[in-house]
Amino acid sequence: MTVTLLLGGARSGKSALAERVAGPGPVTYLATGSAADMPERVAAHRARRPSTWTTVEADDLVAAVAGAAGAVGGTVLVDSLTAWVARAPGFEVDVEGLCAALAARAGETVIVSDEVGLGVHPSTEAGRQFRDALGVVNQAVAAVADEVLLVVAGRALQLDRR
Repeated sequence: MTVTLLLGGARSGKSALAERVAGPGPVTYLATGSAADMPERVAAHRARRPSTWTTVEADDLVAAVAGAAGAVGGTVLVDSLTAWVARAPGFEVDVEGLCAALAARAGETVIVSDEVGLGVHPSTEAGRQFRDALGVVNQAVAAVADEVLLVVAGRALQLDRR
């Protein structure tokens, strides 16, 4: 099992880099966002991916990752933890279940998430709750990841485990 977490700001190039890290296939792409909320962005992402990839709209991310655990030799790409947390009531997600499912996978897993703690302080309570919830999820996933990359302007910096 190898888990790679790519963190970065909005439009930093995380998804495109994650697709390159995932390789040509076979890849199962677990989409956590709603196509209805951002149709142009979803269309651009789909057009960039090889047609041989399988796309799964993962409303239940933990079950989707656990279900992909038996995919021998297959890579799973999760895009993104940000949308997963944002769609959850109260921003409460099963991060322990996700980390257990990631650890159980035999194949490669590439995960995309936004690093929201570097930006402007959110002006609303909901914004602060989201930032904090995603920060907790990112830390937990980083703890089980073999590699964590910070993506800025399409370039990646490897983060160490200290």
